[in-house]
Amino acid sequence: MLLIDDILLSPVKGLFYIFKQIHKAAEEEFLDEENITAELSELYMMLETGKITEEEFDQKESELLNRLEQIEEYKKKHFEVIEESDESEDEDALEEAVIKENKKRSKK
Repeated sequence: MLLIDDILLSPVKGLFYIFKQIHKAAEEEFLDEENITAELSELYMMLETGKITEEEFDQKESELLNRLEQIEEYKKKHFEVIEESDESEDEDALEEAVIKENKKRSKK
C-alpha cells in the first residue's frame, strides 16, 4: 500500500519541491543587501554628477533605506539573529543562521 501511496503522491511531492525551491530563490533575492547597497552607491554618484535632483535623491534614498530596514527586521524575525557590537560578527552569525534555517527547511 505504501508503494501505491508514493506513486500517487509523487506529483504532489514534486510540485511541493518546486514551490520550495521557488520560495527559497525569492527569499534569497529579497534578502540580498548587496544589490540595495550598490543602488545606493549609484544613487550617490548620480546626485554628485547632477543627473538627479535633491528631491529625487531623497525619495529614492528613503525607499532604499526602508528596504534595508525591512530586510534587517525579516532576518531578525525569521533567523533569530542576536545583535552584536561588531558588524563582522553579525555577518558571520547571520550566515550561520541562514545556513541552519535552510538545513531545517530541506529536512522538512
